[in-house]
Amino acid sequence: MQLLRGALRRLSLLALMGVMAACMHSAPMPAADAELTAEVREDQQLRTETLYADYFPARAASAGPGILLLGGSEGGLGSGARRDALALRDHGYNVLQVSFYRAPGQLENLERVPLETFDHALAWLRDRQEVEAGHIGIYGTSKGAEAALIVASRHPEIAAIVAAAPSSVSWTGINWAFDGRPAEPSWSLNGEPYPAVPYGAWDPELGLYSLYANGLAEMDKTSAAIIPVEQTDAPMLLICGGMDMLWPSCEMSEQIQARASANSDVTLLAYPEAGHFVAGVPAEEPSEAEDSEYGGTTLSNYASQKDSWPQILTFLDETL
Repeated sequence: MQLLRGALRRLSLLALMGVMAACMHSAPMPAADAELTAEVREDQQLRTETLYADYFPARAASAGPGILLLGGSEGGLGSGARRDALALRDHGYNVLQVSFYRAPGQLENLERVPLETFDHALAWLRDRQEVEAGHIGIYGTSKGAEAALIVASRHPEIAAIVAAAPSSVSWTGINWAFDGRPAEPSWSLNGEPYPAVPYGAWDPELGLYSLYANGLAEMDKTSAAIIPVEQTDAPMLLICGGMDMLWPSCEMSEQIQARASANSDVTLLAYPEAGHFVAGVPAEEPSEAEDSEYGGTTLSNYASQKDSWPQILTFLDETL
């Protein structure tokens, strides 16, 4: 009987060990990691006096790179920039999409927007436990690219720059009221207007493009409004469309490349048939080519987006 009870005890012990081993094999993550996934990895809406943004953290259990994402002159948290943010999040990046004007509580005109807005955003992103502080990139489109290049020139900690349809200079801003009042500079720093290139002469045939093209042609080459991209050594990816009819983004991209190449590894993707909407996550392929707002066609812009988006991801993967 004792032998039987001993055998049963040994069998029970073996069974218990087996159950423990099985539990260990399929055990849930430790409490700390579970908390990281459940709470830290949740999307967040940030609505403070200094930061109006949406945060899309990567769905990963360990820390990874972060990206500050800036849309264009549409302002607010635009749907196009959000689409890019979600795609970058799904690729493994912690993405902070920042509004710099036209959101509730922010300026209505793109004038004297404080550059400190981006300082606060970078500080917030850098302090996140799931973000590797030494691996933060910035990605901007159009006016957001103008801002991104200014920000990168002021923040050496930025490790990678993507600028789509960018500007080589800081421009006069946009007075959306169109009330006849001359527009002020786009940006400010420490409460003072940031240097800006004035608009050039209006040509009714070229429309908005003429303000930028003529302004660029007449500016002093030593103007303080030239963005000092040579102050950053971060790798840089520039994307432009040769048919851009909002502003001469390819000409300005070449100017950026010439100034930045002394200290940075600069890649320029130029698409001769594309317009201002040259980059970003490609939407559904259009059935036919139609003229696109601000240059190119729906098909040429789609083709440039389809070609450039994988290259954006590869660039970020290699630099961050």
